[in-house]
Amino acid sequence: MGFISDFKAFLMKGEIVNLATAVIVGGAFGKIVTSFTNDVLMPPIGLLLGKVDFKNLKIVLQEGIPAVMENGAEKAPAVAEVAINYGSFIQTVFDFVIIGFCIFMVLKAYEKTKKQEAVVEAPPAGPTQEELLAEIRDLLKK
Repeated sequence: MGFISDFKAFLMKGEIVNLATAVIVGGAFGKIVTSFTNDVLMPPIGLLLGKVDFKNLKIVLQEGIPAVMENGAEKAPAVAEVAINYGSFIQTVFDFVIIGFCIFMVLKAYEKTKKQEAVVEAPPAGPTQEELLAEIRDLLKK
């Protein structure tokens, strides 16, 4: 029973729960950014570049060959096209840059709030050692 209780304690640690939450939110955020890039950002860029759909940009290394059929039976199998899909790569780079920028902005805002909290939570400065010694001296004189 020790292994199961240790595993349960491990899973219930705050860091693990926070990490799981971050992964789930990050996955959903990634989908939002991908949709923004594919559906909002890239069409106008493609239009400006001469009605280019980035998903279709590729360098074909070998053309695909359809299957050869004879009397309803496949005589030769189809050969898939071999291509370098650099348009998809460009779109993925755009996704990465947008996600990176958004995370940067969130972290900057987080750091700013942490600095403000540190300033607010700083304890008031007390008297210096010299001031305390002077008070003690004055009290002793009385």
